[in-house]
Amino acid sequence: MKLVTYFKNDTEQLALLVNSRLYDTDKLHPDLPMSMTMFLNFWEDYYPMALAAERKIKDGGFENKSTTLIEHANILAPVPHPTSCRDGYAFRQHVAAARRNRKVDMITEFDQYPIFYFTNHNSIQGPGPIHCMPDHFEKLDFELEAAIVICKHGKNIKAADADNYIAGLMIMNDMSARRLQMEEMLLNLGPAKGKDFSTATGPMLVTLDELEEFEVPCKEGHTGKNWNLNMSCKVNGITVSQGNLAAMDWTFAELIERCAYGVDMYAGDVIGSGTVGTGCFLELNGTGKLNDPNYKEQWLQNKDEVIMEIDGLGILKNTIVAEETDFSILALKKQ
Repeated sequence: MKLVTYFKNDTEQLALLVNSRLYDTDKLHPDLPMSMTMFLNFWEDYYPMALAAERKIKDGGFENKSTTLIEHANILAPVPHPTSCRDGYAFRQHVAAARRNRKVDMITEFDQYPIFYFTNHNSIQGPGPIHCMPDHFEKLDFELEAAIVICKHGKNIKAADADNYIAGLMIMNDMSARRLQMEEMLLNLGPAKGKDFSTATGPMLVTLDELEEFEVPCKEGHTGKNWNLNMSCKVNGITVSQGNLAAMDWTFAELIERCAYGVDMYAGDVIGSGTVGTGCFLELNGTGKLNDPNYKEQWLQNKDEVIMEIDGLGILKNTIVAEETDFSILALKKQ
């Protein structure tokens, strides 16, 4: 099942996406909510109801007259107001390459336990413009990721049970202002200002039943579901990154176990996978300079179009937009 949130009549509307058409949930069944927040909070009641409605649509039981073509809709983030947003660090290839490029050894702790950081859940957005301040353009970067959404409350969740807490998967672009990120992390805190201005997700939340055909075993010694999903990112029509979600070393189930230790997890919490190998300019530039001293770095610029695609999860399109201001927090640094 594909769940989409879009803007309709000045409000957020939840819909099922079937054959390029959006079917408003509250029109499919009088008990289904029109918001993703409500749907997630009562997932075990609403999910089977929505599945039955989807089957009826596919069997021709609903007319198309009151539906909206997805290309005509103002698509929002699938979960416009997540209760929290964490981002993992699950791809060994990305971590190893980034450290190699900085000429430091691979950190052994990566293989001992999964880690994550909190990002700004109030800066979640969907497709469309990503508004950036002048300081963000100091090495502005994309990060190609997938993310999960939690569908029920839990605490001290074991990895063996954690997949039952996943509503579905979606594409995530963890935008990064690298100069801000690197400067503040010199103080052993962060990332904060380098990450908190925008995280793009979407265009839909795809439930696990829809992804069964893509399931593959997780890596040896790990626990949880894994999916063979090709991932790519284009900037201005040029492919700059390609990977596969199956390359995750730590599973989403293991990330949930770590996140939930001693902590309440809530329906609507978002957890990103972390960057796939080759999935950002920081890594690509480092590898390029390592192999060629004359390599020219690339970073995102005003009006650049970033298009991410993951098998089964759709296409997330964003355009970089420079705010019309000269306000800089970098200029406020004490000398």
